Amino acid sequence: MSGWETNGHTGPSITREHQSHQDMGHTSPRPIQVLLLLLLSGLLFLLSLGSMGLTDRDEGRNAEAGREMFASGDLVTPTFNGELRVAKPVFVYWLMTLSYHLFGVNEFAARAPSALFGVALIVMHYLFLTRLRGSTVGLYGALMLLLNIEILALGRMAITDSVLIFFTTLSLYGFWLGLHEPGRGRHWMWAFYVGMALATLTKGPVGFAVPLITAFLYLTAIRQWPIFWERGAPISGVLLFLILAGPWYAAMFFIHGDAYSSQAKVHTVGRFLAPMEGHGGGWWFYFPVLLLGFYPWSTFLPAALYRAYGSWRKFRTAGDRSHDSLESREPLGSGDGLEWFAGLWVVGVFIFFSLSSTRLPHYIGPLFPACAVLAASFWAQGLKDPSTKGLRGSVHFMMGIGYLLAIGFASAPSLFNQFSGKIVKDFPLAAQFDLGIGPYIGATIIVIAMGLIGYLGLNDNRRDTAFGVAGGALASVFLVAILTVIPGLNRYAIAPPQELAYAAGLNLNPSDQLIAFGSTRPSIAFYARRTVTFIPAGEIDRLRTALSKEGRTMILLPEYFQDALPKEAAEFQPILKRHGYVLLGNQQMVTVPQGSDAASPIPSQAIGH
Repeated sequence: MSGWETNGHTGPSITREHQSHQDMGHTSPRPIQVLLLLLLSGLLFLLSLGSMGLTDRDEGRNAEAGREMFASGDLVTPTFNGELRVAKPVFVYWLMTLSYHLFGVNEFAARAPSALFGVALIVMHYLFLTRLRGSTVGLYGALMLLLNIEILALGRMAITDSVLIFFTTLSLYGFWLGLHEPGRGRHWMWAFYVGMALATLTKGPVGFAVPLITAFLYLTAIRQWPIFWERGAPISGVLLFLILAGPWYAAMFFIHGDAYSSQAKVHTVGRFLAPMEGHGGGWWFYFPVLLLGFYPWSTFLPAALYRAYGSWRKFRTAGDRSHDSLESREPLGSGDGLEWFAGLWVVGVFIFFSLSSTRLPHYIGPLFPACAVLAASFWAQGLKDPSTKGLRGSVHFMMGIGYLLAIGFASAPSLFNQFSGKIVKDFPLAAQFDLGIGPYIGATIIVIAMGLIGYLGLNDNRRDTAFGVAGGALASVFLVAILTVIPGLNRYAIAPPQELAYAAGLNLNPSDQLIAFGSTRPSIAFYARRTVTFIPAGEIDRLRTALSKEGRTMILLPEYFQDALPKEAAEFQPILKRHGYVLLGNQQMVTVPQGSDAASPIPSQAIGH
């Protein structure tokens, strides 16, 4: 590796570029930059965080599991709708329980852990890159990691991924520093094991798979396994991992036995071997996900990966020619080693998730910090050396994708109107909904930004300004979506059944029954604050059985399913209607929701939208 000690042997020479990397190492962070990142990430992650209802299915399940843990005080066994939930481990539910204590049981509290860990991820990424590459590259990298759709979206959702990404990134940054920092810097390696343990408590085996795959590939590529055995304390590290992650898993197995282990196997090994809940896709699935999820910076990745690979090949070729023993060198983390590390992180994790049979866009989130390292290093190199190979092509690539996205945004309203009939099951009033002016504003912003990026990014003297234009455009489009499009979708598509569920929960005693028929959204249980009998539209016999129970019962369903109700529901009268959903009851509602936009009780003959 260029810049390593060679113990008297002839090795690859230290180029001026590599020496500059060394000179930039251990740079102190700039407080003004940290403050800027805190403010910007806080704005984008926290703005209107609780104004939208929980999306289904994952947000609804996770938020309700956290609520039930909060309500029961049982910090070991996660449940959803009163039943054992093992799809995800416990750590996020602990965070939600704490958040509910601080902020109350609401959407903001459910999402706050993801948002706060998103902010922490950006700051950690900045501190790491600044330490190794200087504050300029650190700021570029942090902004690239923040200003992309995937990280922003994950940081605003009540799911496990934002927390997972933080801990897998902490683990791998600890691995890098522990391997390369001289002297007492080896103690950073403990973060490798702590991060893996907490990531495993957050989302199961993927929490240790991502760091181990990356570390294995990197140590193999640079032939530095002896250094890891010396500095990595693998035996003590594994013990630390087991001490942190093991007790909860052991407690679950001890308490629930096969009920836990069999379900856990389905949600880990089973998810990898076969598609779950229809979440499949071809081997190519993650290519467009990465391109669009990390856009605009994803357009730098092909050239950045090629550059890192070329540098590694030169190093290996030079080492082989000199017959130098690579294993005898002590790595100092200089030269292009960080880019090699990030490249293997991207490639290894990308292939791992592509091999999995169950595929979802957010699964590859743990490789985004590595993408930001590669993209920031490539961009910074391009600013120093305008002849950097692939730089102009990357700018053209960014513009091309941007113009295609602008066309997509401008076409979104007409496409939505054309295909709205296909989503009436979950969005009964889809045909009457209008996306409004937001998509057109977004398209206009993108077109203007791409024009400026072409003018500035292809000009050697003005190129640095193109970064601000690209980042500003992404942030602006994101804010436009939050402020103009999301409120309408929430009001007409997401909130209606949740508002009815809240009203039902206020009026039902624990011994009463709430049935969700036809639309089985998990978030209904969160808003009702009680167990719900979920019955799909085709299971009429189950509905008959449920209706045969004595006592007070309410049925929440899309209006168009009313005609499918069996005769046993004939005595049920409409209590509330809300944008295509209706709440039926065999008794009148007593308590009216106060201080909210929930529907109010009105005579059935006058019920409307």
